[in-house]
Amino acid sequence: MLSLPSVPRRVRTAVGALLLLAALTALVVLPRSDRGTAARQDGAPTRITDGDIPWPGEGQAAVTLEGSGRVLTHGAQWPVPIASLAKVMTAYVVLTGHPLRPGEEGPRIEVDRQAAHEAGVGGESTVVVTPGDRRTERELLHLLLLPSANNIARLLARWDAGSEEGFVRKMQRAAQDLGMHDTTYTDAGGIEPTTTSTAADQLKLAREAMRLPVLRDIVSTREATVPGVGRVANTNTLLGTSGVVGLKTGSTTPAGGNLLWAAKTDGTHLLLGAVLHQRAHTTPAEGLTAALEASRALIDGLRARPRSTGSEG
Repeated sequence: MLSLPSVPRRVRTAVGALLLLAALTALVVLPRSDRGTAARQDGAPTRITDGDIPWPGEGQAAVTLEGSGRVLTHGAQWPVPIASLAKVMTAYVVLTGHPLRPGEEGPRIEVDRQAAHEAGVGGESTVVVTPGDRRTERELLHLLLLPSANNIARLLARWDAGSEEGFVRKMQRAAQDLGMHDTTYTDAGGIEPTTTSTAADQLKLAREAMRLPVLRDIVSTREATVPGVGRVANTNTLLGTSGVVGLKTGSTTPAGGNLLWAAKTDGTHLLLGAVLHQRAHTTPAEGLTAALEASRALIDGLRARPRSTGSEG
């Protein structure tokens, strides 16, 4: 262990962050069943034992340190249903086409009869809205990303592209532009099991999404009050713990539990991660609980690395 007893605390913190960056850029040698799913582009392997990174015991995962240019993966990176993680792309496409400045509410969008009718129908995650009400773009993005309302995802899709089908084509083009070649979007909300992706692909979206100030602000919000709807809570219960500042949950029976997350390390660096396919084919609640628990263990394990490496003890 590196000991820096006479070095100022801010220097130790910086050294720790650099050591974390170095750890995340190294190749992780995984158990035999997972070998080959993590890669380092320069081909110079560095052995890290299984206990160094507390990967989930099932499904797949990926992590990166913002600015490192390296992604570490665990588990077979084959496309699986991602449920409401699809809404991150929905928000990204909406904000790309209709950008908002920090604090700006954006245009008012009329709630149509379809969005009102879909509330509470089919066992989906929805919010009750009134046809004819006019909600701002920012308000609808809150309803999309916090309580994860599928009827709002489809409403935004129709507003942006005229139809959900047209909007899904825009989602797919955006995925291709971001290099998400193992991702397929077939709906705006993620309820369809044919909307699939990998943990590594989701990190490509997370990087771009967290560069949009409005989206970054919304996904870090624990709860908000939306006129005409009331108070809504974020389904990401890790917010405010373990440095977590976003991003999005997703859970269905086929998908299991999924979490795309962002967490601060030392206040300046951002860890990004995706944990997919936890407790698939059980219940959405069981899957989501498993994804949240696995993500917390992974985040805490990674955030502890600079502190344990650069502490006096």
